[in-house]
Amino acid sequence: GFADHCRVTVTQPRFQQADSSMNNVSLTCTFSASGCSSSPPEVLWFRFLSNMHQDLCTPGCTDHQKYKVHSSENNILLQIKDLTVDDSAVYVCGIAFSDSESPLSKQTGDGTVLTVTGPGKQHSNGKLISMIIASSLLFLYSSAVLTSFVVYKVGSK
Repeated sequence: GFADHCRVTVTQPRFQQADSSMNNVSLTCTFSASGCSSSPPEVLWFRFLSNMHQDLCTPGCTDHQKYKVHSSENNILLQIKDLTVDDSAVYVCGIAFSDSESPLSKQTGDGTVLTVTGPGKQHSNGKLISMIIASSLLFLYSSAVLTSFVVYKVGSK
């Protein structure tokens, strides 16, 4: 058999900020591939919101009006149009050499946290993020308390 050594590394900026008045923003993603075929890889983009994830472009974009992928060599851009505060999310770029059997031939970046601020709302963002963190921690804490309570009740019968 043919030894497959295709290895992909995907890099994304951790944070990006945009103002909704800019109308559109481009998120960057770069990748390097070694030992992979010369055929161009599939480029995938996902978006994670606080409670769900969405496939944006896998590899075709679901909403062509809003999302567009531009790629040249090892640089991939996800262009987001008609920017609103609701576009704030974690955007993850994925690169897949689908003709490869190597487990390292399909990789995703660590995700870019895109924060879109509305006009004159520069400060509400930090509040929103700390609210999300606080509510997540509170949820985890109450789940842990509930779980231990249930375990304790079951154990004491």
